[in-house]
Amino acid sequence: MSDAASAYHWERSFRLWDTYFALIWVATLVFVLGAGRPGWPARVVAAALLALLIPLFAGVGRPLLRQDPSDERRALVYLTAALALFLPSAVLVGETRLMTFALVPQCFMTLRMRWALVAVAVINFAPVIGWALLWWPSDQDVFFNVLFAVVTFVFSAAVGGWVIRIIEQSQERAALITELDASRHEVARLSTAHGALAERERLAREIHDTLAQGFTSLVMLIQAVEAELDHDLPEARRHLRLMDETARQNLAEARALVAGGAPADLDGASLPDALGRLVARHDAALEVTGPVRMLPAGPEVVALRACQEALANTRKHAGSSVAVGVSLAYADDMLTVSVRDDGPGFDPGSVRGGYGLAGLRARAVEVGGTAEVRSAPGDGTVVTVRLPVARRETP
Repeated sequence: MSDAASAYHWERSFRLWDTYFALIWVATLVFVLGAGRPGWPARVVAAALLALLIPLFAGVGRPLLRQDPSDERRALVYLTAALALFLPSAVLVGETRLMTFALVPQCFMTLRMRWALVAVAVINFAPVIGWALLWWPSDQDVFFNVLFAVVTFVFSAAVGGWVIRIIEQSQERAALITELDASRHEVARLSTAHGALAERERLAREIHDTLAQGFTSLVMLIQAVEAELDHDLPEARRHLRLMDETARQNLAEARALVAGGAPADLDGASLPDALGRLVARHDAALEVTGPVRMLPAGPEVVALRACQEALANTRKHAGSSVAVGVSLAYADDMLTVSVRDDGPGFDPGSVRGGYGLAGLRARAVEVGGTAEVRSAPGDGTVVTVRLPVARRETP
């Protein structure tokens, strides 16, 4: 419930309380003025004291009751003033005790249980004792008035205890709601921060697997062209064409990255076609086995990026002279891409940091797959990525 709605319901409940208090006060005044005894002077004094309860309640009592929680010290001052007006009138005219039905709830609404019971005992028993000492009624009248005071005290204590428990539960719920609201905002903040971090990591992987790899290829091609210009002009021209193709590919990848679309190689092409163009740029061989079919974008993107990463690492660490083979295997429920080279190899356990192998494994895990790197010094390298796909329906 919103704060505005809560405030509305709270204000509406106090309108009902104001109506209740007014009805009790009017009924008490009617009983006092209509009593057969004592005489008019005593009843007029009692009515005048009751009239003073109205401004006291409106100016002090009502604002105090609206506080949550109430100021207990201020509540004691207010109830002492109310009793100072109520008790003399109740001693003068016994009918004034009807006003206890309006005063007793205020005790439990503003005081803790111990002080509330003390105040309620005074409200119930002090008027009877004072009335009996002032007017000396018959023993029967005293007995029934004392019995009535005992019954009303027990009833007030029972209902008041229930009221206090309700108030305490409401305060506990309010505190719990405040805590939950704060926790919700903290969860939202952490979720936003986690989303930003995840997006940052995704962009870092994308940039590493596309733009960074492309720029690395450009640097290597420039170095090759510089070495070939003097003695092998046809090869230099071939490398210049590769540079042009790589630069255009990088530009397309940058646009796809900004637009949030599919990789440039996969735009309007099948996965084998995209891998075919990729391995051609790296002077590698491609082998496709199994029935080729359209797959969800997730596994195809991961397969392409894994192949890009593996080929870039091969050219970067093993050199451009090693033989590289790429295999793409379609199975009923699995897509496997493997990149093999006969380079010098390395110890996978010694690799620390970087986005390469860690990013490759992270991509595979995101779509429920696995990435495996098998290598050893002097024994080449094999990178294998297995990705689950929807099982092919058999006719």
